[in-house]
Amino acid sequence: MKPIEIEELDKLPGIRIRGGETFKFRCHPQVECFNKCCRNLNLFLYPYDVLRLKTSLQMTSDDFLDQYVDIILRPDNHFPEVLLRMADNPEKTCPFLTEAGCAVYHHRPDTCRTFPIEQGVLYDDARRKDLPVYFFRPPDFCLGQHELDEWTIPEWIEDQDAETYHRMTIKWSEIKRLFQSNPWGFEGPQGPKAKMAFMATYNLDKFREFLFQSSFLKRYHIKSALRKKLKTDDVALMKFGFEWVNVFVWGMSSKDIRPRT
Repeated sequence: MKPIEIEELDKLPGIRIRGGETFKFRCHPQVECFNKCCRNLNLFLYPYDVLRLKTSLQMTSDDFLDQYVDIILRPDNHFPEVLLRMADNPEKTCPFLTEAGCAVYHHRPDTCRTFPIEQGVLYDDARRKDLPVYFFRPPDFCLGQHELDEWTIPEWIEDQDAETYHRMTIKWSEIKRLFQSNPWGFEGPQGPKAKMAFMATYNLDKFREFLFQSSFLKRYHIKSALRKKLKTDDVALMKFGFEWVNVFVWGMSSKDIRPRT
């Protein structure tokens, strides 16, 4: 989810949907284009997407990243992007697309969940927080945009069970926005510090191993209730990972992560 500057809003493709405004859309197996949108995608995965998908597939995060994603680092960014790797077939279909539809539908990524709405984040300088902005942007071939079902953004989010996804994606965008600046110094984006930040956000199983099998808990004081939660709760672990990136990379203070003296 790319942060958007306010002056860029009117230049972006699609129709911006503001509070109270509506759009028309319905996708169902009877439309001729059903599942056509699940092909040849540049589908970015956010940390919560990876968590849900690897859980659905009963895989470790390490194995999921190895089997299903491509990791790229663009020149204008200082943190890698994670893209879902398309299947090796002529149509380059989503690897989870089957004849019956999406095999991971109940755990589908945020971008798929919100389609045909695209969500971005606008940084509110006065409140020092990221705020979501929404654009109606179905592809030209999409026939669902001609259906009569009408939605507001909150109605669509509820219908698609996307609220938790959106909340976690906003949390991630607040971390990701910091990487508009380069924190890596002479180490570069392939150095140990960068690898630690990626592990803490995307590779949760490895991050859990690091917390409990290294000297981390000897060097940092973590309350016992939180330590217990981190052993089994992946969402709590992800939030802790975000907090650790703020501490480890950016030197921010944290009430949950305090160096032992």
